[in-house]
Amino acid sequence: MENSTAFTVPAWVPEGAQRYLAHTEAGRSIRDLARSAGCHASTILRQIRRIEMRRDDPLVDKALQSLAETHFPGAGNETASGPFFGVGDDPHRIPNAEDEAFEREALRVLRRLCETGAVLAVAEDMEKAVVVRDSGEGSTTRTAVVDCKTAQALALKDWIVCDNPGRVSRYRITQTGRTALSQLIADAENRARTQTEYGMAEAPAKFKTRNQADEKRPRRIRYCAAESPLIALSRRRDRDGKPFLDESLVRAGERLREDFELAQIGPRVTQNWDRFLTAGGCAGFEGDAPVARGSSEARDRVALALSDLGPGLSDVALRCCCYLEGLELAEKRMGWSARSGKIVLRIALQRLKRHYEKQAECDRLIG
Repeated sequence: MENSTAFTVPAWVPEGAQRYLAHTEAGRSIRDLARSAGCHASTILRQIRRIEMRRDDPLVDKALQSLAETHFPGAGNETASGPFFGVGDDPHRIPNAEDEAFEREALRVLRRLCETGAVLAVAEDMEKAVVVRDSGEGSTTRTAVVDCKTAQALALKDWIVCDNPGRVSRYRITQTGRTALSQLIADAENRARTQTEYGMAEAPAKFKTRNQADEKRPRRIRYCAAESPLIALSRRRDRDGKPFLDESLVRAGERLREDFELAQIGPRVTQNWDRFLTAGGCAGFEGDAPVARGSSEARDRVALALSDLGPGLSDVALRCCCYLEGLELAEKRMGWSARSGKIVLRIALQRLKRHYEKQAECDRLIG
């Protein structure tokens, strides 16, 4: 009698890793996997060997161990005929909450890693990793905190890579990761547009990059489109040759963005940030909405900073630092004259820097 036990894995797990786990943990033979996939056994063998060779990477090794412990409990006692279902075997599978949470985190982390000089630093036996960016002159800036489970998944999908693993391994984004970031951004925009139109519109077309849309005239993109507008402005020089935004102003804007992103953690955010874009308004929660799962302290810090900036300055800070809107779009939406947004943004960042300095002084006085 055939064993009907099924082992399932999250939708984000690559096809090669699924088959590797099915072979090593569930005990399925290579020929059995090849028959299920409709390909030659040598194809499955190459995929399994490739995953095995990648286990020298500490994040990849820990990701496979975690998947084996979580999704293959007692697999060694099962027969080799038990089916293994994955994304490749079930094309109609609907991603669950775990898969959607991974996509949100991957989008946040990959955006940070696309910034110039950014790497993901992972230390041994630490539950958290950090994204740090080289700010020049030998200094670094922390731009994001990442759960190690998310970092392991990114490494398993080959979206990040480490050239020299050690006690503190530094991972950089790969070309595959940049392509995945473009797709994640497009999917997020499509979902947002579908929700705005209440599902009455036709299914949006898939996002295409400039190179895909016009292969005859490929254009080299110098910087990532997902990069923060503050980073782009910090490269500009004024009349004296100094950066238009110095590092302290960029750090103030990045701190606001980090708190804003921490406040978004969860399947649904009930904080109404859009009300900050209206003069005299303030953020709040929906009366009958469930309790948000994001960080309440992060929401409080964002609300306090935007309230201190006041109307106008809080608008441009929220749009450019948190929503990552370009200056031209922000000027158009707010009805400002061309090239005036960067001046207002710098004033807002100066006020924001002063706000955080005051908060630091208050914290030192306590106790």
